[in-house]
Order: sequence, then C-alpha cells, then structure tokens
Amino acid sequence: MIWFKPFTIDMLNSRPANHLGGLLDIRFTRAGEDELEATMPVDDRTRQPAGILHGGASAVLAETLGSVASTLCIDTDKYMAVGLEINANHLRPVKSGLVRGVCKMVHRGAKTHVWDIRIVDERGKMNCISRLTVAIVPRPAA
Repeated sequence: MIWFKPFTIDMLNSRPANHLGGLLDIRFTRAGEDELEATMPVDDRTRQPAGILHGGASAVLAETLGSVASTLCIDTDKYMAVGLEINANHLRPVKSGLVRGVCKMVHRGAKTHVWDIRIVDERGKMNCISRLTVAIVPRPAA
C-alpha cells in the first residue's frame, strides 16, 4: 500500500466545498492499495459553450486526484504536495452524465511524484488521459 496513514472516502469528501474540486462536485468514490478514484458531473459547470466537457474541467479532475493522492502518501506534518506540471490529452467528447478518473502512481521519489490519470465516461470509454507531476516540498513554519 502506498498511503502514509489510514483514511476513508468520507474523509476525502469532507473537504471544504468552496474549493475548485468542491465547486465542480468532484467526489471521491474508491481507494485501492495503489490507486484513487473520483467522479465529476458533466453539466453546465463543466461543459464548454459547444456543449461538451471542457478540457480544463478534465484537467481539474486529474490534478485533484493526483494532488490528493500525493498528499495521502506523505507526512503532512512535514511536507506538502503541490502540482508542478500537468499534461492532458482529450480523446473524445462527453456531453452529459458522470466522468470517472482513476489515478495510479508512476513514480514515487522523495521530491516528486508522477501520476497517470485516466478519465472515462459512463460507458467506460476513455475521454482523457493525463500525467501529473507533483512536487513534495517542506511545509513552511507556522
């Protein structure tokens, strides 16, 4: 298992609702030994004017998954996880429903984590593949 300490899905979903993930209704749904999963609705908050899922919303889902996953892998009394670089390839449009992202670790270093995030529609068709690099930095003194 890659997680630093135990957690529950309810704990992950109890984060403040006024952050971007909360505003887009990103909900964590499952955690495995080495992966994390969340969903996001495709609705007026996440669609572009052409009526399909906005690529930036997919990137928000990917970065939320990877950043939270990195946070779960470190001692948060000493370190913080901050996004360093994100890449997202948008493969097919999604007009409605829910998309589901699954985040798996590619690299776990002392100063960086790299995550593979695959986002699928309700039919299981991949609509986005993303890679996120997260920097692990010392927590500033209070």
